[in-house]
Amino acid sequence: MKALVTARLSEEILAPLRPAHDLVVNPNDFPMSRADILDKIQDKEGLLCTISDRIDAELMDCAPGLKMIANFGVGYDNIDVPAATARGIRVSNTPGVLTDATADLAFSLILAVARRVVEGDGRTRSGKWGPWAPFSFLGSEVTGKTLGIIGLGQIGKEVVRRAKGFRMPILYHNRKRIPENEELQLGAKYVDLETLLKESDFVSIHVLLNDQSRGLIGANELDLMKPSAFLINVSRGPVINENALVDALKAKKIAGAGLDVYEKEPKLAEGLAELNNTVLTPHIGSATIETRIAMGKLAVKNLNAGLMGQKPPNCLNC
Repeated sequence: MKALVTARLSEEILAPLRPAHDLVVNPNDFPMSRADILDKIQDKEGLLCTISDRIDAELMDCAPGLKMIANFGVGYDNIDVPAATARGIRVSNTPGVLTDATADLAFSLILAVARRVVEGDGRTRSGKWGPWAPFSFLGSEVTGKTLGIIGLGQIGKEVVRRAKGFRMPILYHNRKRIPENEELQLGAKYVDLETLLKESDFVSIHVLLNDQSRGLIGANELDLMKPSAFLINVSRGPVINENALVDALKAKKIAGAGLDVYEKEPKLAEGLAELNNTVLTPHIGSATIETRIAMGKLAVKNLNAGLMGQKPPNCLNC
């Protein structure tokens, strides 16, 4: 069968598809344009796409033979899943394999923004490192501080496990409370969102993007946080109202933010890049060699199963 792969993937990853399928693969490291995807998808039965590709009803209708959409990523808000379901197209994602890498980055942002690591690196490189003084260039302690997790899924739980090494009390808020025995094992206390925001020293967001989570953190929620608290987001950018966050950071309503995702990425809200109480990374939560290879292999496995008429391992609408 014919399939379009919108990202440049290694032959190691694509090899399982080659014997049975005719592939058109993006040869570049930058995303395919919308026009290019619409042109090349027309005669395809399979599509392996990335989170930067908008896969909507218009695109699906350009490919009447499309049977399978395999997303390279755990989030799938870039795909109109109901539209795919209505057309009999299976959709999959790549959960699980990026959990540790994303949790690692979340905790890296906690440490970096609290201890002013990026700002300190810039001072050192620029030669602005002045004489040592007892109260010069102070950061915030992480050990023993309260960590609030919004969205205690696989990634959120791994962040909790990392926080144990820093003796951090854990609060969490979830759509559904986890079993009591798991709460005890993790040392996590369930609270409502308002309580979490008021009592946490670090608030780390790990939710999927949907109608309920879009704009979850806005001006009102930021006003509830401590002036000494930090906001961390490695989930999806539109979960936070970015303009409201910039205003809160400028007014020092919160101490800082560590962000890997943005409301309108790759664009940043006006003024965000100029703030020195932020650490900003370019959506690299899963960006380790090991994880990206594993994601690619899982996406290929999903795609191949769907093309062969089998249920993909990570089907979202089967």
